[in-house]
Amino acid sequence: MDRRRFLCQFGTAALIAATPLRAAAQIAPRGRGTINPADHGVIPDSPADQTAAFQTMVDVASSSGMALFLPGGRYVLSGIRLPSGSVIEGIPGQTRIVSNGGGPALAARNARRITLRGIATEHVPGTEAGSAVDLVEFLNVEDFVIEECDLLAASGNALRLHGCSGQVRGNTIARAGQSAVYATDSTGLTITDNTIDQCRNGGIIVHRYEPGHDGTIVTGNRIRNTGATNGGTGQWGNAINFFRADNVIAANNMISNSAFTAIRGNAVRNMQVTGNTCLESGETAIFAEFEFRDAIISENIIDGAANGISATNLDHGGSGATITGNIVRNLRTAGPYEEPFPGFGTGIIAEADAAIAGNLVQAAALYGINAGWGPFLRDVLVSGNTIRDSRFGIGVSAVEGAGRALISGNIIDARETGIQAHEWGRPIAPDLLVAPGETPANIILAGNVAVSG
Repeated sequence: MDRRRFLCQFGTAALIAATPLRAAAQIAPRGRGTINPADHGVIPDSPADQTAAFQTMVDVASSSGMALFLPGGRYVLSGIRLPSGSVIEGIPGQTRIVSNGGGPALAARNARRITLRGIATEHVPGTEAGSAVDLVEFLNVEDFVIEECDLLAASGNALRLHGCSGQVRGNTIARAGQSAVYATDSTGLTITDNTIDQCRNGGIIVHRYEPGHDGTIVTGNRIRNTGATNGGTGQWGNAINFFRADNVIAANNMISNSAFTAIRGNAVRNMQVTGNTCLESGETAIFAEFEFRDAIISENIIDGAANGISATNLDHGGSGATITGNIVRNLRTAGPYEEPFPGFGTGIIAEADAAIAGNLVQAAALYGINAGWGPFLRDVLVSGNTIRDSRFGIGVSAVEGAGRALISGNIIDARETGIQAHEWGRPIAPDLLVAPGETPANIILAGNVAVSG
């Protein structure tokens, strides 16, 4: 290329690149036709409530198949109804919808293909002190997208979804009075790559009114400082909570400082919990409980919790788990409520139809691994695990009526007892690593090794 022509072209490109960012950002970012808010009397940074004009503008944009682009600024409104096909885009960090708390700021019902992008939505200061109001509410909405939005200071849930399918991705959700996302009876929901912080009672909540297929995928989120201001013993305070929702996935999430549980599945079937990092959970870091069936819990890192991983409640029908390849450490005796004897501090717990294999458990205040509780033990395999610096390496129930447990090929460094048979947590035999001849009939031991240090 001719040098003079190259310099000319380079200079033109540099001039374009030097356009002020805010001026460039005020241009609608998509090729689709857009509505000009000023033509409808909607003015950024107006102190007036602009709900009526905004609603008219949304209806016109939707009916004409056009996107609505909101320049940077503050818009005071509430109760906007989003028809099918609504597309509202703003400038991330600059376009703010402020709700006066009379109802959800944005809502849709029996609609499809709604997109919100690049908008910050929040309740006005002080709203959270009144009745709980959800900030954005979608009921029976198909194929929606909410991305690159900020949902802030909701007095209720930041995002309430019922009967919806769609994508919640790349958003920042903070300081919700209830939960960041509360979804019920979902029909194909993906919640991914969001940052969630300081929500008072829950992070991502996926429930169903009746047990059944849900299929929600929760991946790549950062969830911090989940509270439990409503109290309870696990109903609140969970970063990710599945209830009656079958075939769900929680994968590759970074979770820290949950009042109760990082990931909790209650009465769910076929739950997969893989590749998550769970730091400083107040109760059990990963929990499959009550009528759960067939959970995969694998390759997670847990550091700091009252209990690490629990797949329990055979008394309620809970059974079926593969618990493999996890790193679980720093389990403490203190929890968010008074736990009956023997208390908190166990790395991994399972009761029925479970394989606990290939895990590393370090620094457990009670058991590194425990199989069964009272008569609630059925066909549990504990194999190929490494347990270090635990009070008891492996505990196993041996009360009358307890089922079988196979404990094989584990490497155990215990402060008191390597393998401890117990009745309701009370030792009933010497260390079975040292005295295998005292092994109760329901327990099979093979190839376990005691190590020191």
